[in-house]
Amino acid sequence: MKPEFYKENRDNFAARLKPGALALFFSGEIQRKSSDDDYPWYASRNFVYLTGIEQHDSVLMVYKYPEQPENGNAYAETLYILPKDFMAERWTGVRLSPEYASERSGIKDLANTDCFMQDLTALITKEHINTIYLDIDHKIGRRTPVMADHMNEMLNAGWPGIEIANSLPILMDMRLIKRPCEIEAMEIAEDVTKDGILAMMKNCRPGMYEYQLKSWFDWALAQRGVLAPGFDSIISAGKNNFTIHYYDYHGIVNDGDIVLNDVGARWDNYVTDVSRGWPANGRFNDHQKRIFEAQRRTSDYMFSILKPGIPMSDVDRIAHEYCFEQMVDLGICRRDEDVAKYMWHGGAHHVGMDVHDRVDAAGKLTAPGMVFCVDIGIYHEEWGEGFRLEDNCLITENGCRNLSAAIPRTIEDIEDIFK
Repeated sequence: MKPEFYKENRDNFAARLKPGALALFFSGEIQRKSSDDDYPWYASRNFVYLTGIEQHDSVLMVYKYPEQPENGNAYAETLYILPKDFMAERWTGVRLSPEYASERSGIKDLANTDCFMQDLTALITKEHINTIYLDIDHKIGRRTPVMADHMNEMLNAGWPGIEIANSLPILMDMRLIKRPCEIEAMEIAEDVTKDGILAMMKNCRPGMYEYQLKSWFDWALAQRGVLAPGFDSIISAGKNNFTIHYYDYHGIVNDGDIVLNDVGARWDNYVTDVSRGWPANGRFNDHQKRIFEAQRRTSDYMFSILKPGIPMSDVDRIAHEYCFEQMVDLGICRRDEDVAKYMWHGGAHHVGMDVHDRVDAAGKLTAPGMVFCVDIGIYHEEWGEGFRLEDNCLITENGCRNLSAAIPRTIEDIEDIFK
């Protein structure tokens, strides 16, 4: 992404702030794992969306001036980054220079993180700040306190009169519609993902372990300069396919098993999410064909009807209803209530900077620039067959486009890989 992309994002964000309000974004801090070992660090997606910077303990401060020109959007912005430190850099690598950080983000005002608290206190006092936006993001059952939470506590204790607002809803709305440069990054990620899936297909043999398939996926990504997948890869075979989010990789791929993968690459911070399933021996049996065809026809139907103006809440419903009809025709289902027996998860979720992108699509209609997964999964435990077909759908001006269409997705194309 060019610096202009991040500058436009900050402009759009600042336009939604109250005049006189301050917003703080934190890149994230390193978490200790055990002894002197740390977990791999991962930057806050909203911080990256606004700055392009991926360095721990960095801060973005945005202050919207209380006096605004007519139809204006005047604000100040400061990016705080770690100061140079010879010994720290000897052990863990060179820190970003102010010149690079400014060029990458488009932010001209940079300072050391050592100055952040002093500057924050001075600004609150001098400008009588009464509203501060923090990027507070938690999911039910997954509450991990981060710097925004610690700052919230500190502000409540030190300046109890300041209103704390959450910037997350603003960013979720902004990230819903992808711009051309974002779509271009996702298209490259799709091509890298294709390389990884083809590597697994071409090297799949009965008797190998799931982790060996995973190694082929990781190897193919590395050949393109992608050193880690966009999310933890799901690669399973046989009975392990009935664990939707499976990460063990120690199962053996037996002759006759369906190999299921739910994988994606990341390119310039944008992720793909693609699922493909194939028989380990290269030939679909009758049960596998029936399930696969129900999935494929449903997926093809969805791509034939998706266009601007459809309630997002209807996408999942339509997919389930159409897939039920396919399963009835193939003798898998008889009654409406059978759907829940075989379809265990939703048929669509948004994708972008996160694999389950943090966007606000509730109550909204599909619109050009939305990218979401068409995810059709059927799990038939009696037959011992469970797999899914998942593609990435871009809503266009007049319809939609399957961004992952080039990855083999028919019985004929998949079986041809094994010839």
